Amino acid sequence: MLSRVVVVMSVVVAAVLAGHQLVPALGGVTPVLESLLPWLGVAVPLLLAAAAVARSRAAAAAALAPGVVWAVMFGPTLLRTPPGGPHDLTVGTVNVGVRNNASGDAVRAIAQDLDLLAAQELTTGGPAAKQLDTMFRYHYTVSTVGLWSRYPISDTRPLDVGMGWPRALRAVVSTPKGKVTVYVMHLASARPGHTASRDASLAHARRLVDADPSRRLLLLGDLNTATTDRGMHGLTPPLTDAQAVAGDGFGFTWPARFPVTRPDHILYRGMTATEAGVAPATGSDHRAAVASLRL
Repeated sequence: MLSRVVVVMSVVVAAVLAGHQLVPALGGVTPVLESLLPWLGVAVPLLLAAAAVARSRAAAAAALAPGVVWAVMFGPTLLRTPPGGPHDLTVGTVNVGVRNNASGDAVRAIAQDLDLLAAQELTTGGPAAKQLDTMFRYHYTVSTVGLWSRYPISDTRPLDVGMGWPRALRAVVSTPKGKVTVYVMHLASARPGHTASRDASLAHARRLVDADPSRRLLLLGDLNTATTDRGMHGLTPPLTDAQAVAGDGFGFTWPARFPVTRPDHILYRGMTATEAGVAPATGSDHRAAVASLRL
């Protein structure tokens, strides 16, 4: 009986890994599963252990099947070496946490080596904004999102990404190597069975990107969409994920104590990512995403 259970479960795990995009959304449940997709690999050693207990070679062989699928899907992510090389712009994005009294300390540690920092869940006159104002000459904030820059900011405007109120912004940053259009977004939340609002805000973000003629474009923010969530296919492409090109590992950012997924993203076009990673954010339930870009 145990041997048969191992075989069946192995087939199910392998099928979910390989064919998750073919599974219906099921009212928003499947995208949440996709957010945790890399963690299905944990099932492989458990299945192998069960096969050993059952003393079944057939069960052991079956248990290896999801391991092979997982290795094909995620092995390159773990083995990837960042391209490195010279860069012209260092950027980051962090959800500082609306109830985070230590957000000033968080952004000070994150921003000290950056040229641009996007922040979400800002509070009016809060410690994060006050700290960043002392570190950067230029900034632009809209509601609970903001952009701080070492270079001049122009052509600013607030954006509503389909939520009924502005929780995003667009700005143009004039770097020494030319202008870069920057979007900062905090998209709607996604929960099991409740992804309709998030999906609508993702579609709105895609329309904004498609309509923007800028040659160099950055999208920074908490998109409430994991790298492995089918929703990300609405933005990558046409944009490129800095972590997927130049990151070391999965780059999980949430929850901060033990990250299991990555809702925080640095997406771009017209540039080259040379390095990407994650930085701690004191007091927040998110970690920050950071990247270096060559213009």
